[in-house]
Amino acid sequence: MLHYAIVFLVIAIIAAILGFGGIAGAAAGIAKILFVIFLILAIIAFFRRAS
Repeated sequence: MLHYAIVFLVIAIIAAILGFGGIAGAAAGIAKILFVIFLILAIIAFFRRAS
């Protein structure tokens, strides 16, 4: 999950450099969503291991 978030972040950066604002914004939004999902799953996994 974190891998896909990083991939979409790189796509957003490259698209922003090339001037594709809409694509960059969409890719950045997807990267944010995937990162939040990763964080939630990581926290759940951590608490399941701790108990």
